[in-house]
Amino acid sequence: MSASRITFYSNPQSRAAVIHWMLEELGEPYDTVYLNYQGAMKTPEYLAINPMGKVPAIMHDGQVVTEGAAICAFLADQYPQKNLAPAIDSPSRGAYYRWLFFAAGPLEEAITMKSLGMPIPADKSAMLGFGTLERTVDVLEQAVSSTTWICGEQFTAADVYVGSAIRFYMQFGALEPRPAFKAYVDRITQRPAYQRSAKIMEQAMAKSQQ
Repeated sequence: MSASRITFYSNPQSRAAVIHWMLEELGEPYDTVYLNYQGAMKTPEYLAINPMGKVPAIMHDGQVVTEGAAICAFLADQYPQKNLAPAIDSPSRGAYYRWLFFAAGPLEEAITMKSLGMPIPADKSAMLGFGTLERTVDVLEQAVSSTTWICGEQFTAADVYVGSAIRFYMQFGALEPRPAFKAYVDRITQRPAYQRSAKIMEQAMAKSQQ
């Protein structure tokens, strides 16, 4: 077996779960390094990889990539034969980037402000990238309602990121469990790669608590 080209830095209680799933969809060998929050993530060695002192991060052939959406997009491009991104000349390529960064930008910002109990005066909504939470959620609902996957009939890395966000936000009550969201999450959680990643996270969590 050839040596792994990917080293993945993770913690079982973190957003790194998104990348566990992405790596399982990719189907390439990878090495996982689990880091705790106050110890290993704050060492000079790891801060040289991610100065933010957070996970997820990956090292791929010497290249460091952080931020979940960026990691998903990077890995999909590094392994085009896996069909986890529309072709560059595909009509779906624009939607692919659109929804990846919609979830990483406007959606996360809107949900975070709601979770922190930060009210937005009606006359100030234009100052925010997402405008209003209601509009953001309505747009997301429309995006997952019209086709099987976020870019059409092809499952992509955008589904990994968007699907993870929707599932997580609904699980913790930050996002209204609308029927379209529940149906979309049902589709993603039936994928064998998702189920493998969930098992990996469960095992890592159990080991960290021993």
